[in-house]
Amino acid sequence: MPDAQKDLAALGIEVTAQDGAAFDGIAFLSGRHCVAAHFERGTGMGIRRLRLHALLVERCRELGVRLAWGSRISATQNPNQPWTRIWTLDSESCSYRYAIGADGQSSRVRQSIGLGQGNILSRRFGARCHYRVRPWSRMVEVHWGELGQAYITPVGPEEICVATVARSPEIRMEAVLASLPALRAHLEGADELSKMRGALTTTRKLRRVTAGNVALTGDASGSADAITGEGIALSFRQARLLAEAIAVDNLSVYEAGHPAILRMPHHMSRAMLSMDAWPWLRERAMGLFSARPQLFAHLLALHLGERTLRDFLFCDEPARKVA
Repeated sequence: MPDAQKDLAALGIEVTAQDGAAFDGIAFLSGRHCVAAHFERGTGMGIRRLRLHALLVERCRELGVRLAWGSRISATQNPNQPWTRIWTLDSESCSYRYAIGADGQSSRVRQSIGLGQGNILSRRFGARCHYRVRPWSRMVEVHWGELGQAYITPVGPEEICVATVARSPEIRMEAVLASLPALRAHLEGADELSKMRGALTTTRKLRRVTAGNVALTGDASGSADAITGEGIALSFRQARLLAEAIAVDNLSVYEAGHPAILRMPHHMSRAMLSMDAWPWLRERAMGLFSARPQLFAHLLALHLGERTLRDFLFCDEPARKVA
């Protein structure tokens, strides 16, 4: 998203047109309803995870970061300082000023410092695959169906990423796509460019994200459902905030600011997951968005931080009547 690109640029990484494919906004499609909104500021960028990973690694090397891929990490309690851990890397003890756990939803670091699983507010199951087909839209499309959603993102001049998310682990990607005839028609005869991969997506909230001189970031520190499109952007923002806290040698700065980063994505995920769970609510919402597309545009701008809640409540006349 445009806001994620700004956060990534602040970390020293610029994405260009050669890295993926630009998109101009978001479209929701459900049955007979369709509504779309352009970003108010800038464009988004569909980029393969492998390419983004390469850019991150390149930036790390520029900064002199040592990358120890495939190493075995373990932690034991420090008997002299119970609030800290002794970390070993391939059985070699590591001295450190701060330890950062960025090891995903099933974080071992989180478990080792006693912060538990937190509150899991939602749990869904996703899959993705890339197809060789010319993008038919400059929008990221979200197709809503009875079995779940399908997200279509252009990632190249002749390539798209298709991701599906469903509430049940028994619902496969093929079933979701089969339930969306308009999308299925676009994919007919298209070659698959990657193996289908699956992942768990959750909305998780933790009471704390630091313990002593250890901090959690990314999905290890809490998450929002993939439906928000903000997952990786959250990790960029958390990284910046964590760097600021380390610069002043005070992790309480990170602890205090972390909840605000997740607040809006959590609100948006609750609203959209309600649309997923209740077909009648989805039909009402899509009917409202179709009749008042400016309302959808204002919600998108609010989600991306381009407008404040006050801006949304006091937007132009047609939307204000709806609100």
